Amino acid sequence: MAVQQEIKSQLAKLLATEDLVVEHKNVPTAQFNVHTRELLLPLWERASSTVYDMLVGHEVGHALFTPDENLNQDVPSQFLNVVEDVRIEKLMKRKYMGIAKTFYRGYNELHNKDFFEVNDQDIDTLNLADRVNLHYKVGAFLNVSFTTCEKEIVEIIGKCETFNEAKEAAKILYDFCKGELNHKQEQPKTEDGIGDDIELPKNEEGVQEEEIDSQEEKEESHEAESSKKEPESEPEVQTADSLESHLQDLIRENGKENVYLEVPDLDIDSIIATNEEVHNEIDRSFKDQQEYWKNNDHINKDINLFEEVDAEYDQFKRDAQKEVSYLVKEFECKKSASAYARAATSSTGILDTKKLHTYRFNEDIFKKVTVLPDGKNHGLVFILDWSGSMSGVMQDTIKQLYNLIWFCKKVSIPFEVYAFTNEWSRREQDEYGQWNPIDLKDHYEAQEYDFRVEKDFSLMNLLSSKVRSNELDKQLRNIWRISYAFGHHFYTRYTYPVRLSLSGTPLNEAVLSLHKILPRFQKENNVEKVQCVILSDGEANTVPYHVMVQRYKDEEWIMGHRGINPETCSLRDRKLGKIYKFGWSWHLFTEALLNNLQDKFPSTNFIGIRVLRKGEVNCFLRRYCAEEPKEYEKCLRDWRKLKTFNITTGGYDAYFGMSSSALSDDNEFEVKDGATKGQIKNAFAKSLKTKKLNKKVLSEFVELVA
Repeated sequence: MAVQQEIKSQLAKLLATEDLVVEHKNVPTAQFNVHTRELLLPLWERASSTVYDMLVGHEVGHALFTPDENLNQDVPSQFLNVVEDVRIEKLMKRKYMGIAKTFYRGYNELHNKDFFEVNDQDIDTLNLADRVNLHYKVGAFLNVSFTTCEKEIVEIIGKCETFNEAKEAAKILYDFCKGELNHKQEQPKTEDGIGDDIELPKNEEGVQEEEIDSQEEKEESHEAESSKKEPESEPEVQTADSLESHLQDLIRENGKENVYLEVPDLDIDSIIATNEEVHNEIDRSFKDQQEYWKNNDHINKDINLFEEVDAEYDQFKRDAQKEVSYLVKEFECKKSASAYARAATSSTGILDTKKLHTYRFNEDIFKKVTVLPDGKNHGLVFILDWSGSMSGVMQDTIKQLYNLIWFCKKVSIPFEVYAFTNEWSRREQDEYGQWNPIDLKDHYEAQEYDFRVEKDFSLMNLLSSKVRSNELDKQLRNIWRISYAFGHHFYTRYTYPVRLSLSGTPLNEAVLSLHKILPRFQKENNVEKVQCVILSDGEANTVPYHVMVQRYKDEEWIMGHRGINPETCSLRDRKLGKIYKFGWSWHLFTEALLNNLQDKFPSTNFIGIRVLRKGEVNCFLRRYCAEEPKEYEKCLRDWRKLKTFNITTGGYDAYFGMSSSALSDDNEFEVKDGATKGQIKNAFAKSLKTKKLNKKVLSEFVELVA
């Protein structure tokens, strides 16, 4: 059974009691950077869960107890590692009583598989460092003996509490092992390996057969040997090398490298087309079209191109005030109830003279004060889908958006409306009326493993609470005209501005931009809570990431990009110390980005409004509620009754599904003269149904923002 890497990552964080950055990569050994707090774990996919837990616990021990210090250069790292392993595992067992069993079972499994390679060896022939390593790791399963002198060193190692003590103990261990090795090397041996103290056969005269001819030859030989003295050998810890080698065998062979991606440091000013820029472009386009009509149509030159669409806007604005007023009333009631619940009454410490005469039988003779804390002030950021698929439902979506905008205006809640697009920055019109491509610049400095945001991605600031009421009404009218043109392209005398054409769906790029937009909005408007509302009609493609590549026959590496592989790619937030996995479906990529935003901005509610066409409901619910059958059935019942539902999945705090046809229905109860009872009944039922739809959505919306 494959080890769940993210579960082991959470184990590491829990043991370390901090949000470590945990990475699983194709590396030969586990590593911990005590400075950056990054724990790098190999892909031990062949390890059992017990061994994996033990190895994670061991590395967390280094994270908790090994300081960011320079190592002792006088002692080889192998010897310091042996002593430091003893120290940190002792401290881990002391901190977490239950982890002792994990170390016991894990090392037992490694010993049974002979990871230390001692099954065919005489343990007593190993040096002290090897025996210390075995004693403290598998001593419960292996009888390791020590001399009286060696026991003193073993006890010193076992008593180490600080890293400095571990370094001193490692120096003692190393010096002992080196002295032991030198002593063995100094014992004289012949070329055949026979010692000189063994007596050789003698001849008849009693002289040894291989006796050196003269004393002079002996002296010359001795001088030659001393002049070319061999370098001293260094002791090694064979059991540590064997363990490391076998642990590498547990690593997945030819496995794909895990890739940890991050949000780029976007220059939000280069992404946002300001409110003034957008409406200057709209005004210029509409003015040019009106002028062109006046100069080229001599019969109807005085006609107003926007008369019909403006009349529809005015009618909708009047009708919508009922829903807006209802929303305001709901908001004020919720806010008042919340404030009342937080009210607190306490004594002031000042005597109440009216109660002073009752002091004999009344302990409460002080004045009271009721403290009613102010409710949190709110702000709203709207993200509007400006993609081609929205053309048929854009005006219905705009209607819902306008209800919320007018609500914000009435209760003095600051707001900003952005529309994501790839068209705004692609071309501009010069003084001669010619459209030319724009020389685009990057929105950020590309770093390897950052998400890639295209140069032509923009957020158009369509509406803002910063403008005056008259100007806001003019801007609302402008956007209404454009949305109307999208849905009635072949029936209007005018068209939408070129730079505001519908584009692709850079939804995920817009979500990445919220990392900069939300804190800026909160700071500029001095609000405590921000509600982020995303209005869309579908999912978006995943965002690629930057990676260094080397083209065929090129020597230099350049910054390229690569698509997301959900099997290996994850989103990493270093500040939060969290990793977010992607799924294979497009919507799961967006969900991971939204989950990251929710963790990063806990005071922000993320609300989705999804406009659904006929036939899309079942597909949408299966996509987001596949693992929640009760939620699926509940949403389906709400849809049949009210043509709307609210799910709490998909990365949103609330995700509203709304019928595009129900939104486009007229809210007013109107019947023709002479209508039959049946016609009157149907008209009333239709009107009531639409009102229920709006009131349900608006009520649930108020629950989130009040």
